[in-house]
Amino acid sequence: MSRFLSPEALRLDPYTPGEQPRDQQYIKLNTNESPFPPSPRVLEALSRTEAEKLYLYSDPTCAALNAAIAKRYGLDPGNVISGNGSDEILAFAFRAFCGEGKLVAFADITYGFYEAQAALFGLEAKRVPLREDFSLNVEDYLDFPGAVVIANPNAPTGMAVPVSDIRRLLERDPDRVVIVDEAYVDFGAESCAPLVREYENLLVTQTMSKSRSLAGGRVGFALGSAELIAGLNRVKYSFNPYNVNRLSLLAGAAAVEDEDYFQSCCRTIQKTRAWTTAALEKQGFTVLPSSANFVFAKSDRIPGGELYRKLKENGVLVRWFSKDRIRDFCRITIGSREQMEALAEQIDRLLAGR
Repeated sequence: MSRFLSPEALRLDPYTPGEQPRDQQYIKLNTNESPFPPSPRVLEALSRTEAEKLYLYSDPTCAALNAAIAKRYGLDPGNVISGNGSDEILAFAFRAFCGEGKLVAFADITYGFYEAQAALFGLEAKRVPLREDFSLNVEDYLDFPGAVVIANPNAPTGMAVPVSDIRRLLERDPDRVVIVDEAYVDFGAESCAPLVREYENLLVTQTMSKSRSLAGGRVGFALGSAELIAGLNRVKYSFNPYNVNRLSLLAGAAAVEDEDYFQSCCRTIQKTRAWTTAALEKQGFTVLPSSANFVFAKSDRIPGGELYRKLKENGVLVRWFSKDRIRDFCRITIGSREQMEALAEQIDRLLAGR
């Protein structure tokens, strides 16, 4: 460890991203990317003419992208902020709405970035255990005196919370910000986006990495009241005003405008998820009910860590977490039908050889 690090940096436990092999020799089912290329409109927008403008700064207001997002969700541009992936938006939110005297709560089993951000900003955080069946019960958050962050659907479980439960949180304490991270909402869960006009204390974050095939473009956004968006911009302009590059601004707007392609990709992934769930259950796996583009599954015949390692040895990457409550599970991204059939074949071979 570097002797130059501050005590605060030394105390950090950084978030660990999924493996990103450079040689592409794997069937890659570990980071919840889309198996589909971006919309053809995205490829048209990223012309040589636009690439030649990279010597100029991008628009710090992200006006065209925010307008496209606002139109899609029936909101005003003032209800939208765009960022370098939804991770950046979440970081802005943790900094803007949590701090001294402003606590934050999130589930004990959820997206690991929340834990990392709380540590980075020195926040007092409460980790609320999921129920035994891995469901999130809003009763556990109703009287928490601070910001609440809920991944919906949750990661890595894939399980969703009804919007009616989010309403209860919002109405219980109008002075408390509720952040709903909807990175996976497009694959079968109900979005809280329509509630933005009703509740000033609701912030909805989404990403274009999953359902709009722009993981490498790093485009995310948040929807919220003008007051909340102004708070996020206050942090943004104190950190990185030109936070979305010129090409990603174009790609994001084009992706949002191609609704037919977006819906087609989502339907296909839902269909493949159903096939994968049935195939895994036939092999004796327990699979949690998923509304995301992944499934969370375990087998009594092979430990999660061993399954991850054996699959990797045979050219298939999935995600495994070492936390006690979930160490028997693997998170498996829904790829193409061909990829999922190859996964099932590999698992058949592994189980037959035990």
